[in-house]
Amino acid sequence: MVHPGWLCLLQGSLLLLARARQSRGPAGACPLRGKQSELNSFLWTIKRDPPSYFFGTIHVPYTRVWDFIPENSKKAFKQSHIVYFELDLTDPYTISALTSCQLLPQGKNLQDVLPHDIYRRLKQHLEYVKLMMPSWMTPDQRGKGLYADYLFNAIAGNWERKRPVWVMLMVNSLTEVDIKSRGVPVLDLYLAQEAERLRKQTGAVEKVEEQCHPLNGLNFSQVVFALNQTLLQQESLRAGSFQIPYTTEDLIKHYNCGDLSSIIFNHDTSQIPNFINATLLAHERITAQEIDSYFRQELIYKRNERMGRRVKDLLEEYPDKSFFFAFGAVLPTLLPGSASLTATSRSNPSPGATDGLVMLAQIPAALTSFPILSSSCY
Repeated sequence: MVHPGWLCLLQGSLLLLARARQSRGPAGACPLRGKQSELNSFLWTIKRDPPSYFFGTIHVPYTRVWDFIPENSKKAFKQSHIVYFELDLTDPYTISALTSCQLLPQGKNLQDVLPHDIYRRLKQHLEYVKLMMPSWMTPDQRGKGLYADYLFNAIAGNWERKRPVWVMLMVNSLTEVDIKSRGVPVLDLYLAQEAERLRKQTGAVEKVEEQCHPLNGLNFSQVVFALNQTLLQQESLRAGSFQIPYTTEDLIKHYNCGDLSSIIFNHDTSQIPNFINATLLAHERITAQEIDSYFRQELIYKRNERMGRRVKDLLEEYPDKSFFFAFGAVLPTLLPGSASLTATSRSNPSPGATDGLVMLAQIPAALTSFPILSSSCY
């Protein structure tokens, strides 16, 4: 699924997996406060007859989290009649539309629209990534026939025709840790494939345009600022003078631990790019804050409200069907409704229920997945 946070993209994380395993035990495991089975899950039950469910997903390879997803979540998925996602990730039109929305107007290239210095630095960085990518590939990837040149072209091919904002997201995804994860479906896509295999009815609550247009809605000066800050960060990482404080590994750990509060309330672990830092000049800080506010408004708050209305309509239109809504976790937003919703632990439902419908929208799947959907290989 158009990736970090955002598209399988904004998950920029450079913490080496070996180091993560040394410090945290088994990959993705959490320092248990109790038994793994007693931790929270990201499953909410809509109490009606038959019940329906919200399940908060995470846009990372499913193999990193699947063993930690509790059996009650898997059972709810299997027993539901209809499975809904943000987008229909198995529909070729979805992929085609996501690709089209990233492109500059016909006849335009990045070199025509970007300041010369930024274009030069971007080209140099992509040349560096292409040079390094063979050393980033794992033996398992090569065994599957996934090679560096093919993968680079699948992710960064035609980059000179893309809008700057999508190039910025692409650059965020071209890290060693992200490249090593390619070849395995992210959790959202895996669930969509499983639903198809089980011959379940599936659907989507959003249109491609609703995920793409907010990104394309940034003004040019904001986009240039964001791309410049992204390149500065990547250049600093290459020079060894900067380390990302929160990584995809941290997000996976919180998810596997069922640590709801950490993901919901910690801005730094969200997959919205955060350009606010102490090195910015006053006018740059204002621009960074404007971008942050814009993305939160467009990609979280407005999305939650829109998706909530559509979920409510589906539940009312099909009262005799059990739905399983799989959306990118994590920000619960209460919306008026007649259903009662219960947060579920890994072993037993919690005693309390919350009136209203809960949406679990974090970052659009389109923002974390589009490059890896261009081929069934990864």
